[in-house]
Amino acid sequence: MRPEHSIFTDKGGRPVNEDCADAVRCGDRYCFIVCDGLGGHGMGDKASRLVTEALKKHFTACRSIEEFAAGALPRAQNELLEAQRSDPRLRRMSTTAVVLCIEGDKGLCLHIGDSRLYHFRDGKVLSRTKDHSIPQVLCLTGEITEQEIRRHPDRNKLLRALGDDTDELRTDRSEFDVKAGDAFLLCTDGFWEPVTEEEMEQLLSANPKPAKWLSAMAKTAMKNGRNTNMDNCTAVAVAIRE
Repeated sequence: MRPEHSIFTDKGGRPVNEDCADAVRCGDRYCFIVCDGLGGHGMGDKASRLVTEALKKHFTACRSIEEFAAGALPRAQNELLEAQRSDPRLRRMSTTAVVLCIEGDKGLCLHIGDSRLYHFRDGKVLSRTKDHSIPQVLCLTGEITEQEIRRHPDRNKLLRALGDDTDELRTDRSEFDVKAGDAFLLCTDGFWEPVTEEEMEQLLSANPKPAKWLSAMAKTAMKNGRNTNMDNCTAVAVAIRE
């Protein structure tokens, strides 16, 4: 099996795109990364690029996806904190991160913040990561619905992010099987807020190739986000082929 992928990013209605997305292959191992930088005035832009590059470098140095997962986000966190210490202007920069690794029929996800990984099987959402945000907590406790997360006034208030040294680094890790025909979507909140899960599924059924699927979702995001001071909008679509 081999993954095919496509990447999309747009600054939306903002003056600067602080998102970053990339992919790297090392032999029969694949890594896909999406980061959403925070801090403004170029700091978020620097944070997301720094973490993306750190993760890519570490991935190519590791011999398995398990070895990579064991230290990937802590290493990226250390590089980010060192950059903060070296330049006081960057002390507030931070970023979310969602990482998908695939090796054969094994999949692994690392994430922190509210950038998401969706796993699709048979054209339907099989699972998604849980945001580290106030609205996600309210949803888990039954105070709001899943769909209300998208429009909640506190949707941009994160509980965890890389670059925050006020507490011990806490990230999420999940492992799962990967089958031919599966699809994955890594995306920032600027992408998943204006595109519902139902729209993702419908567009996947109509456009099984990752480039066409992602293009269709991006058009939907731009249409639904029009006249809303739309956030930076970034995603990586992945399809698993025989």
